[in-house]
Amino acid sequence: MRVMYRALLSVLILLAVMSLVNCNGYSCGGFGGLPCGPVGSGSGNGGFGGGGGGGGGGGGQQEFIYVTNGGASGVIGYSPNTTTETIQEISNFTPPSTPPLDGGIGMVVAQEQFLYVAFGSTSQIYAWTIGSGGLLTSVTGSPFTSTFTAAAPTTFDTQRVITNPAGTLLFIADDVLDAIFVYQIGSGGILTEVGSANDVSFAPENMATDGLGRFLYVTEKGPTHTGLGVAAYSIGTGSNLGVLTAVSGSPFTSSGFNMYEVVGEPTGNFLIGTTGNSEASGYSGTDDDHLYVFNIDQSTGALTALSGSPFATQYSPLSIAAQSNSGGNLVFSFGLADLGTSFNPAEGFEQSSTGTLTELGSSPFTFANTGYAGQFDQSGSSLLTDGGLLNEGTVVYTLDFFTVSNTGLGQPIGSGTYGGVWAITDAP
Repeated sequence: MRVMYRALLSVLILLAVMSLVNCNGYSCGGFGGLPCGPVGSGSGNGGFGGGGGGGGGGGGQQEFIYVTNGGASGVIGYSPNTTTETIQEISNFTPPSTPPLDGGIGMVVAQEQFLYVAFGSTSQIYAWTIGSGGLLTSVTGSPFTSTFTAAAPTTFDTQRVITNPAGTLLFIADDVLDAIFVYQIGSGGILTEVGSANDVSFAPENMATDGLGRFLYVTEKGPTHTGLGVAAYSIGTGSNLGVLTAVSGSPFTSSGFNMYEVVGEPTGNFLIGTTGNSEASGYSGTDDDHLYVFNIDQSTGALTALSGSPFATQYSPLSIAAQSNSGGNLVFSFGLADLGTSFNPAEGFEQSSTGTLTELGSSPFTFANTGYAGQFDQSGSSLLTDGGLLNEGTVVYTLDFFTVSNTGLGQPIGSGTYGGVWAITDAP
């Protein structure tokens, strides 16, 4: 894969500082979750978590960044400016209203056209069409009301709300009802729930599809931000679009499947995972300095450990971002240092056609020690990272924008404070 270096950008979003309780030095709201303490008030804009990537499309040259205002109400839109190397509020942008004092449980973009945010406080999904210049227009029927609760997502859960790669389905994991909610994304972005909630008989944590969107993989929630296993489902097509059917042998809970988070890669052949076992996230055992790779059976969706897996990392990974664009083969890992007061440098890996991970020569990226999670745009040429650390009684959240080449990351320029959930997307 060869990606052109573009001008180095950064996020300088000075937003709401959220007043939270001390959670061992890091956020209990986490990436994609609700805070463990009260959300700060005021006019700050921003997010403490992202959705599960954007489904469909790719290759756009301009990006938009959307964030919820966790301290009040609304969604704010920003766009990187390659000339000034800053993030600027989208011109003539009118922030749409959302439930007050609810930063959302996840935000995601589908088909580079539709923006969705799920709010646990009202069991509603707000939906907008992304128009020219990044302006938002409410989708007909939005907000869509369902029965999901997702009232208390765990810290750092990055993939509670995701789409399939085609952007035709929306998935929400609910660890209160032990259910996965599935919605078809129809014409104009309208959502239709696929039957009733799928009772999965365990607490779903993070979700991912394979790179071709044929199978859904769900990690089972364990203690202290770890996982107990991986459940696998085939995803129905045609008249059964979105119907989930358990894969034979699922859930996979034997030794080596205790994944906290998993992600797919473009070919659909492999699943990449992390156990999340780190002292910084509350784990009492030895840090797990590895990334795990699984073969995906192309006909059944069953998982088996790849020969040579797990692959050593220099730091304990909590979260993973993998390029989803055609030909993309870069994987980045992120995590917290053991004291929970700083972030580990991001590490980058190249994945071969056989699934093997090889660390990039420029990795780890010591200047990219700003987050515990990350998300690519659809083209795979930009990466946004997210993190929050306790600073004198207040959790300060950072959001940093990086350009990506085949050798790794370009340096960011600064960061700021914020609160809510967020997503990055290429322009339609």
